[in-house]
Amino acid sequence: MRRGLAALQRVEELAGALGPYALQAEIAACHARARTAAETDWQRIAALYDALAQLTPSPVIELNRAVAVAMAFGPIAGLELIDTVASEPSLKAYHLLPSVRGDFLFKLGRFHEAQTEFERAASLTRNARERNLLLEPARRCAPSHGDESSAARAFFKTFSAVASNRASPGSRWHRCSNRCTAAPTDR
Repeated sequence: MRRGLAALQRVEELAGALGPYALQAEIAACHARARTAAETDWQRIAALYDALAQLTPSPVIELNRAVAVAMAFGPIAGLELIDTVASEPSLKAYHLLPSVRGDFLFKLGRFHEAQTEFERAASLTRNARERNLLLEPARRCAPSHGDESSAARAFFKTFSAVASNRASPGSRWHRCSNRCTAAPTDR
């Protein structure tokens, strides 16, 4: 990791504007520097994705940008961005789109909609382990003994902690750690 960060520093010193590979490396470096998810500078990552989207427009880059924006500015901002790319034909069968959308809806307390998105994501993946991983929050979003929100929130708090410990840049839950400077948002 040290060698990669040193190489990125040399690129930044030599070049003026960063190209797409350098921007992706910068995003990865921001994640890699972290010890905890709470130290993530999502505003910086969102800005890097903005620059990357300008150079190499892609629905997947927009989805990743939406995650960074949501982490920096709240799930409503991320949901607005996701909804602009949701109709992209290339994302129609992409299970990460509804899983991320379900995550944002959950954070907004829109449990029924979140459940639908998690179930849709599970139906789109071919991997049995991912399917089970996505069906668990879908089940937790369902009303249970009249106490829909507290049961779902208790599960999601645990689920988020587990996901943040094993996620990587661009991963399903997009809970990556880095050692940047901004305080976390709890939206």
